[in-house]
Amino acid sequence: YDSLEAPNSNSVDNLPCIPPPPPPPPQVEISLQSSFQPGMKLEVANKSSPDTFWVATIITTCGQLLLLRFSGYGDDRKADFWCDVMTAELHPVGWCAQNNKTLMPPEAIKEKYSDWTEFLVQDLTGARTAPANLLEGPLRGKNTVDLIVEGSVLELQDASDPFLYWPVRVLQNTGGRLRLRYAGLSEELRAPDAWLFYLDVRLRPLGWALENQLRLEPPTELRTLKSATDWQQALEDARGDGQKNPLPLEVFKDHVDLPEHAFKTGMKLEMVSPWERLQICPVSVTKVSPHIYFQVTQDDLSADAQPRSVVCHAGSPGILPVQWCLKNGVTLERPRGLGGPDFDWADYLKQSGTEAAPDGCFPDTWQSRGFAKDMWLEAVNPHRPAEVCVAQITQVRGRLLWLRLEGVSKPLSEIIVDVESTDIFPVGWCEANSYPLTPPLKAVCQKQKKIAVVQPEKQLAPSQPAETTPANHCLPVAVDTGAPNGRYCCSKIFVNHRCFSGPYLNKGRIADLPQAVGPGKCSLVLKELLSLLINSAYKPGRVLKELQELEDPGWDCQEETLKAKYKGKTYRSTIRIVRLVDQIPDFCRKVCVKLQCCPNLFSPVLVTDKCPENCSVQTKTKYTYYYGKKRKLAKPVGGEDTAEGDLTKPARRRKKRKSIFVQKKRRSSAVDYTPAGSPQDSDEGDEDDDTPLQSGSEGTSSEPREDHTDASSVEATSSRPRRAAALRRVVTARSTADSQEAAAGGRRRSTRSLAASNRNKYQPAEGQDVQEDEGQLVLDRNPLEWSVDEVVQFINSTDCASLANIFQEQDIDGQALLLLTLPTVQECMDLKLGPAIKLCHQIERVKVAFYRQFAN
Repeated sequence: YDSLEAPNSNSVDNLPCIPPPPPPPPQVEISLQSSFQPGMKLEVANKSSPDTFWVATIITTCGQLLLLRFSGYGDDRKADFWCDVMTAELHPVGWCAQNNKTLMPPEAIKEKYSDWTEFLVQDLTGARTAPANLLEGPLRGKNTVDLIVEGSVLELQDASDPFLYWPVRVLQNTGGRLRLRYAGLSEELRAPDAWLFYLDVRLRPLGWALENQLRLEPPTELRTLKSATDWQQALEDARGDGQKNPLPLEVFKDHVDLPEHAFKTGMKLEMVSPWERLQICPVSVTKVSPHIYFQVTQDDLSADAQPRSVVCHAGSPGILPVQWCLKNGVTLERPRGLGGPDFDWADYLKQSGTEAAPDGCFPDTWQSRGFAKDMWLEAVNPHRPAEVCVAQITQVRGRLLWLRLEGVSKPLSEIIVDVESTDIFPVGWCEANSYPLTPPLKAVCQKQKKIAVVQPEKQLAPSQPAETTPANHCLPVAVDTGAPNGRYCCSKIFVNHRCFSGPYLNKGRIADLPQAVGPGKCSLVLKELLSLLINSAYKPGRVLKELQELEDPGWDCQEETLKAKYKGKTYRSTIRIVRLVDQIPDFCRKVCVKLQCCPNLFSPVLVTDKCPENCSVQTKTKYTYYYGKKRKLAKPVGGEDTAEGDLTKPARRRKKRKSIFVQKKRRSSAVDYTPAGSPQDSDEGDEDDDTPLQSGSEGTSSEPREDHTDASSVEATSSRPRRAAALRRVVTARSTADSQEAAAGGRRRSTRSLAASNRNKYQPAEGQDVQEDEGQLVLDRNPLEWSVDEVVQFINSTDCASLANIFQEQDIDGQALLLLTLPTVQECMDLKLGPAIKLCHQIERVKVAFYRQFAN
């Protein structure tokens, strides 16, 4: 939402604190599930033997993708395989027998059983086959929610009489939220249409009422609109329509069975008022139906009382035990006509001669499902059910959420809903389902200033890798109402880790990325994928610049802003991303070509073994020369002896004296600090020295390593041989540790030597009781409990006192202090190598003292 964007700022440190996105409501999660269920049986084409088939079991589902296992493998997962419902040759069990096709087990298990016929009889006994209509025809591959189409007929329970049903027709299906109209009503003669989510317990398949011996009658308030004969004819017409286009029973597979209740007539409880959506009031159980339903009536002691009743069940949202409001600090409305200054449940129960409903009658009243204050949602306006509004959570108490609906005038904008209400949806739900979202009446925070398209040479600071906009930041929402949802949604896009990563991307960071992103909306999936690639670059700012230039006149694009933060500096760029699923393969390929990597590095196609492009034979330097920008290659720098040699071109880069240390994640859980050499450092030095996106402080490497292990052989040519040699020794000391044990030992030796050379530098700060014991720091208070001021006092008492204001500005307390490392200090505090090492020595002293005194 444009009005929800954070104010513009050059640093994310100045942005307001934006809460994380709320968890998706359960009905939304269920609606995205496949119609196929694990355990279903299919007949699948046998790839090893053409024109033969074999029975397979569905192991799990992901959108229209099924993970299958051939019968006979038992619990062995080695032969599991994925297939697409829309493209694979899948049939229900029995199809081969009807069409004279051969059933033959795969070659790998052909000898496992002597009598496969007997095996199939046992395997299929009691099993459930996949429905034929989900494997062929118009419903093929559709999710459960998409099986309900316009014109489908269901039966709807009456709101005031739980034993009364009447057919309704589906006029609209928006992501599972159905617009329903009672059979017999038309545009000219109609009551307001009902809006219900397809999982609502009031909805049943056609014929359910008669099967359960319930009445089929039109709602009481509508009976006078037509004669009994007309209503009967409407019922027959609805039944005929339902039989012509029967609704698959898979639609109701996720409907819950209502539990039996334990309420008795006369019991008192508290309830969110169905009539005043911001009030909780006392109610009484006035009628009990066998097993499932009971009726509650709002307490009203006034002389002109008009009874207001509603039918409930044990799982009804909004029913609460007595004293719930008192325990949660929420106002309980007094019954009308009740005298006395204050309402007290004990006095009220004694006066009325009734009892409170036991706590065991209610669902879990403390289940908040992770919702928190100030989170944003999309919620139905209860006063206009067709309207969905932007909503902010203003309060959370147990299972109840207090919402403020933006775009709705007060006092109707304040409502209370249950955490499992089917009328709340996650941010972006309306956009994903092409449904209009009511915008706020006014901006709820300062509107972000418009940002021009970033020209990296002018706006971006040097050495700035890109970072994506955090997922919890509010983004503009564009509602698209013209095309079917399928065009804008895609399945997984794979990151093929074995493919060549090119000169821009770090192969080690690529290896840490997830294997796939998606499924989901095309623009969101691609934005997340581009964000991951940008963060995997040697110089993300350069990658951001390359992506900014990517466009094609034939693409249907939308612009997305990606934000980068590196060494405390932030910049943004607008990237054009395709919106249609059929344009994704071309987009992915052109991005890969732009980044000079293998065209299959990220693609809708999974590369399992050998890449079709044969990219494994490439190295970064050769690929840059032969397939990139045809730059001349610099010869490798031999070592210290060559620093004063006759290498003319590398001498131009001698001004790059500062090495950048990149903290890499290793599979063995040990942490390495290795200089990040990249082909840009060597191959682009001659061409891009004046480009702001090219880092002026990054170490150089003439032969970048393609693997993602330690790069200890990276060396730098410098005009100061002594300083270069010293830097190499520092780099080597941190990059030759091949295991966690060796790394830990190296840190201990480094700490002891640094502590010995600086044992007299630290004096206790005022307010801190800190001593020196034989050259080692002795703390009388756990540094995890230090406040920001105590950390500042400690830094002031060392030879790094000039840096104390940084700790004050960035609110670094004791816990944050112990997490600081050399790469973190360099990136977050923008320090040169010398001051950073000096500061890290003091931090290391505190860490050693912490481990010695408090860690155990």
